[in-house]
Amino acid sequence: MARGDLSDAEWELVEPFLPVGERGPVPDLRRLFNAVMWRFRTGCPWRDVPQEYGSWSTVYGAFQRWAVAGTFQTLMEGMIAEAAARGQVDLDLVSVDSTVARAHHHAAGMAVDPELLDELEKAVTEEKGILERDKAYR
Repeated sequence: MARGDLSDAEWELVEPFLPVGERGPVPDLRRLFNAVMWRFRTGCPWRDVPQEYGSWSTVYGAFQRWAVAGTFQTLMEGMIAEAAARGQVDLDLVSVDSTVARAHHHAAGMAVDPELLDELEKAVTEEKGILERDKAYR
């Protein structure tokens, strides 16, 4: 086992989310997954994946199949659910940097129900009034 490869406990969590091969279980599924993780951990080209993980083209092929099938999304959702079940989710660590959370330019022409728009405008006006009132008391 190379440095950075999944431990037995980690593998027990990951394995159920990985797909079974078309003709049955993939014999080196753990090795393939570790190879994909190694590649993304190091940021190297696919051709530089160490030979101990097998052929780089086999590793890349597994990655492509898993990506197209949504395996990584399912795995992430499963890990989050498992952490939540264990009480290990800490939402204090969640953050969105507003400098990178921008609307796409196609969002500029969004159609909104007129009644909903009126309610939103009233809420904004009310919020501004509350903020102005709070400033006056300071």
